Amino acid sequence: MNKIIVVCGPTASGKTALAVELAKRYDGEVISADSMQIYTDMDVASAKATPEEQRGIPHHLLGFLEPTESFSVADYVGRCDKCVRDIFARGKTPIICGGTGLYISSFVDNLTFDDSRQDLAFREEMRRFAEENGNAALLEKLREVDPETAATLHENNIGRVIRALEVYKTTGHTISQAKAMSRRNPSPYEFIMITIDFEDREQLRERINRRVDVMLENGLLDEARKCFEQPDRPTAAQAIGCKELYPYFRGERTLEECVEELKLRTRQYAKRQLTWFRRDERIKHIIVGKNDEFSHKNN
Repeated sequence: MNKIIVVCGPTASGKTALAVELAKRYDGEVISADSMQIYTDMDVASAKATPEEQRGIPHHLLGFLEPTESFSVADYVGRCDKCVRDIFARGKTPIICGGTGLYISSFVDNLTFDDSRQDLAFREEMRRFAEENGNAALLEKLREVDPETAATLHENNIGRVIRALEVYKTTGHTISQAKAMSRRNPSPYEFIMITIDFEDREQLRERINRRVDVMLENGLLDEARKCFEQPDRPTAAQAIGCKELYPYFRGERTLEECVEELKLRTRQYAKRQLTWFRRDERIKHIIVGKNDEFSHKNN
């Protein structure tokens, strides 16, 4: 027993429902692969599966970390592997489900990491640089030394941008080079990888808009305000679903304007997710037709 099912894809595509259905059919348990769902107090903003949506299927790596704490890709790979081994030991099928492509690819490719070298003063220096010059300028700084890694990161993901710069400063090699070296040992697991895509992109756009409306009904505003009032949560401050509402709390924009911005940013994020998963030829595409019918595509 070494086969793992991976369900990935853009936000609001229906990954959770598919993963739960697969878990029902194949006696499985779900492991989240979402960089925001790991945190407490962000259930609505991160679209964490509710108990009703989980339908009695055990879910792992949800809401176990305070938003003030840092969490690296290496941390995820280690915790995910521990969950996988535990699930296999109980005779169950692990089903990894999420939209954080870096988490998924790092685990599938069995990447090893050297997180032993840290330069906290450098991290703080880079954070100040981003505050003074903008996130785009920080990403450009990374692009100068590691264009391959920079191409996979968004400018708002300053934590990972700073980490990539820190790796280069402390080790003399880039994260891209480190990944290439760490792929020398293949994974001990076999993977069945599935992503959800849409025949008509407008379908996904509508699903995202509906998702945001439901999140607001379920208390997103209160959750985002809590993050806004606790500035010691840098990760939460960058989360889509929170930061877009901050101008409303500051009295700079109307709620309607902020909600439209949130929908736009979520759609842009989904586009980046689709691009990421389309690059991996190992992933089988499940295409949702215009009538919500599924079809299969080899790549």
